[in-house]
Amino acid sequence: MASDRSAGAQGRRAGPLIVTEDEALLDDLLRLCAAAGAEPEVHHSVPERRSGWESAPLILVGDDAAVRVRGAARRRGVLLVGRDQDDPGVWQRAVEIGADHVLRLPDAEQWLVDRIADAAEGVGRQALTVGVVGGRGGAGASTLACALAVTAARAGRRTMLIDGDPLGGGLDVLLGGEQAEGRRWPDFAASRGRVAGGALEESLPHLHALRVLSWDRGDSVAIPAEAMRAVLAAARRRGGVVVVDLPRRVDDAVAEALAQLDLGLLVVPAELRAVAAANRVASSVGMVLRDLRAVVRGPYAAGLDEQWVAAALGLPLAGELPVEYGLLEAQEKGAPPGSEVRGPLSRFCTAFWEQALTGGAVA
Repeated sequence: MASDRSAGAQGRRAGPLIVTEDEALLDDLLRLCAAAGAEPEVHHSVPERRSGWESAPLILVGDDAAVRVRGAARRRGVLLVGRDQDDPGVWQRAVEIGADHVLRLPDAEQWLVDRIADAAEGVGRQALTVGVVGGRGGAGASTLACALAVTAARAGRRTMLIDGDPLGGGLDVLLGGEQAEGRRWPDFAASRGRVAGGALEESLPHLHALRVLSWDRGDSVAIPAEAMRAVLAAARRRGGVVVVDLPRRVDDAVAEALAQLDLGLLVVPAELRAVAAANRVASSVGMVLRDLRAVVRGPYAAGLDEQWVAAALGLPLAGELPVEYGLLEAQEKGAPPGSEVRGPLSRFCTAFWEQALTGGAVA
């Protein structure tokens, strides 16, 4: 018979099957499931419904219940959990029930939270993660980041846009959603360890068919490196595509973001001063990110073209970004970058995703 102690938070994904009568251990396991954003099903022995044992994404068997599950079907994902660090018989019980691992609490708590979250979310292909950085101020990196996200979402891909530049004014403003309900970066500033991907996605503002993590209008202007690592890892586990708008400076938080990118796009206006500035940015970013590519934006100064700019930076050319007239006027009317399907910005982004998602843009 199922216990009435299972977590009841609505909106959480299905979690593990817990088998125990140990009240103290059950309290610990329910707390860890809550931390992983998962809702468990609790039984005192093998469920009468055979499918409950066989279909659970993960099974946590308490030490006290090992004898009661001996006859259950052998399967992967069974963990034997207890708190006695010096119990010599635990390994024998693990063999008898076919457990993959033996866990002792509290030492294994963080590992177990990660495993529960993986099981609840499912383990699939991670998101293609693209970072965009400007070669100089006003290069148009934020505009391109928004357009990439809008274009991907319009094509039906799961899309998350992350604003990694606290001094950039907020990508939610570019998307016309500064008043939209949802969490912003200051809500995640204390994040450590693991953030549940599903909970992250559901908590963010939903704009133009994508999720966006941006800034509020407060005074906070720093992302701790640990928070950037945890949040971006959670976003990537959801699959689809993740676009990250990055500042030109490389601090600890930006380095964490760069380390998780599949590729980076350096937006460079086609003028000599911009190329000189972009060269310094490329040098800093390239110390962390292996795959950095140039996006050259017109209009062009005399004697320059996109091939010359990319060669001067020593970077592969990701493409030429033509001028899109009327972009600012469209944004003032609530149309985000990339919303004009036939516009040059949208066409560039569509071509980029077609190549990137078939493997052509990822080394």
